Amino acid sequence: MFKKILMSLLATLFITASGYAKDADAFDIYEWMESLRGEWVLSPADKQIGTNSYKNKYVLPMVGTDKTGIAFKSIGRNSTIQEDLLPNSPKQMVTMYHCKDIKCEQIKATHYCVKQNQPEFIANFKKSTPTKIVFDCDMSTEICQSNEDHVHTIIHEITNDGKHLKTSYLSWENKKPKTNSSIYHFDRR
Repeated sequence: MFKKILMSLLATLFITASGYAKDADAFDIYEWMESLRGEWVLSPADKQIGTNSYKNKYVLPMVGTDKTGIAFKSIGRNSTIQEDLLPNSPKQMVTMYHCKDIKCEQIKATHYCVKQNQPEFIANFKKSTPTKIVFDCDMSTEICQSNEDHVHTIIHEITNDGKHLKTSYLSWENKKPKTNSSIYHFDRR
């Protein structure tokens, strides 16, 4: 009898745990992206942990000020999320996130970069969570397979309280990761 109860409890635990372990889907990712909506300021220099990106001559004057460092908004009747990085600066870039197809089985992103290219990305359902959203370069596109310097991965990591955002634009060149990728820390305005 005890063995039967124990087996029943273990089966229930397994079913419950496997239900929570499902991969994210396009709707999850889009919902998580929407949680980033609004304006964010660049965190002060002492909070720019693990990066020197903020020291760029165009970025440094924005650090620790009330100037918007990154902003997210829904456009196209909520069909696209627009990310505006370092607005009104010479390093301004835009990334557009939207469904890849009419069924919305995948989220696609296109990054309009100061490197004068436009790499395309696909949401990584296995690596993304409500607090970490990962987009990998779409390897079916020419730039992602090229030797050209380009952003190859975008990662948005938000704290549980929703007030701090770490955004990484990991670059590749000659089909290998570069060591000087752009990583920024932001605080919700």
